[in-house]
Amino acid sequence: MYATLALLLTTIAGVGGYLLARNFVRRRLRFIDAIQSPWAPWIAGVAGAVVASPLALLPLLGMATAVVFGLGIGFGTASGARAIRRGELLSRRLIP
Repeated sequence: MYATLALLLTTIAGVGGYLLARNFVRRRLRFIDAIQSPWAPWIAGVAGAVVASPLALLPLLGMATAVVFGLGIGFGTASGARAIRRGELLSRRLIP
């Protein structure tokens, strides 16, 4: 039961990090040229893992959760930057 809950929390952290990073890049960083750098996903992923690493002290979360969260952020950043290059932006226009 403990392992299943820990795996579920780790999966949620990875998917959540991916979705948060992708949407943040697509919405807020679309005019920032530095996000198109090949190093941007690496820097974002490492920063996310470092920020989440104190959560490894909690009983159900371990260092693997922080690493998976960092991987999710890195992949989400890369996906958001790719969407900007392709022109797949979120548009919230009212269609008359």
